[in-house]
Amino acid sequence: MEKHVERFISKNSESQLIGIIIAIFTVTITLVLYVLWRRRTSIGHCILLTGLCNAGKTLIYARLIHTKYVQTHTSVKENISDLEYNHSIKIVDIPGHERLRYKFFDKYKKFAKGLVFVIDSVTIQKDVRDTAEFLYTLLSDLMIRKSVPILILCNKQDHTLAKNSTVIKAVLEKEMNLLRVTKTNQLDNTDASSSNVYLGITGKDFSFSHLDRKIKFAECSAGTPTDLEQFKSWLINLD
Repeated sequence: MEKHVERFISKNSESQLIGIIIAIFTVTITLVLYVLWRRRTSIGHCILLTGLCNAGKTLIYARLIHTKYVQTHTSVKENISDLEYNHSIKIVDIPGHERLRYKFFDKYKKFAKGLVFVIDSVTIQKDVRDTAEFLYTLLSDLMIRKSVPILILCNKQDHTLAKNSTVIKAVLEKEMNLLRVTKTNQLDNTDASSSNVYLGITGKDFSFSHLDRKIKFAECSAGTPTDLEQFKSWLINLD
């Protein structure tokens, strides 16, 4: 009799143990699937429009979303809209004001599928320091530098004094090279938690081609209805 009772208790304990294991396994699988679903539905669906004030980001945004010219002014908050090409994406126009740009960039960078840095091709030589500083910060960001495709979009090409993308690339590389020296000195004088990183190849002048992934340059004129084709082509070909 005692043996039957012991056998019954043993089987009952085994059944409970198996039930607990199955329950833990089910909960674990459910959590993993939920996390993967959340990542799929929330991360990597935004194209971030960044750049200095008056570069033309908001007009480019309006051209993409509304396909028309609108009178714009300096943005104090983000503009967000859905856009359908061969895939669904969100366009996020981030304010270019120095006091706002990093706040909104930090808010949306984890959702970035691509990053567009808009440059005023007319004033680039005057604004090159501020432009390079902002671009350097974006390229150094851990969430961006790993795998996010980047397009440097040289706007206002319809203006007589506009520099083309080849000239702008050379001007930026020269300024980024100088800026990198400053950033490197800052890194040497701070602890390991510093957000500054070394961009490019040690011992060589800075070149966009030395970065981990290809950075593309394109030209556009947001003031001309049909002159966003290079930008649209880049959007369509995003993975």
